[in-house]
Amino acid sequence: MPKVSDDRLAARRREILDGARHCFAEYGYDGATVKRIEESTGLSRGAIFHHFRDKEALFLALAHEDAERMADVAAEQGLVQVMRDVLARPQDFDWLGTRLEIARKLRTDSSFRSAWLAHSADLESATLSRLERGREAGRLRDDVPTEVLVKYLDLVLDGLITRLASGQPTADLNAVLDLVEESVRSHA
Repeated sequence: MPKVSDDRLAARRREILDGARHCFAEYGYDGATVKRIEESTGLSRGAIFHHFRDKEALFLALAHEDAERMADVAAEQGLVQVMRDVLARPQDFDWLGTRLEIARKLRTDSSFRSAWLAHSADLESATLSRLERGREAGRLRDDVPTEVLVKYLDLVLDGLITRLASGQPTADLNAVLDLVEESVRSHA
């Protein structure tokens, strides 16, 4: 039997992730059945689960990918820029609407909660580092602990995702993000 190249394996993994992202966006976490993931990727369950242990591992791989991408932007440009990117290109983040369903799963499934929190740590760490650097440079307020600012920005991000996922109007959200950005800046 011929050996499959690493490039081909990476390309197949990418196909699976792209198809699964579309499936999760369309059907939500619970509605993205293995059959639907097969249809969305055009691959068999054997091919899919050769790369991922199960549906949860596949979803967490997507979450990890997005957390890394968001962490890179947050580290360089700040979490508010991540939110601006989500607002400007919601189609690139539409699967995050499943976070509404994930909130329920986080409350009821401790193993899922542990895995999700581990994947979310990248974004929080990058945001915390950036805020610390901003505070040291005098750009951010110093009357509130940095950890509180991270939680504040994370809550705003969750609210933005909820608003987008539920189809609410977004016309005035750039002004809201301006306000959020201003609220963390130093006024000294």
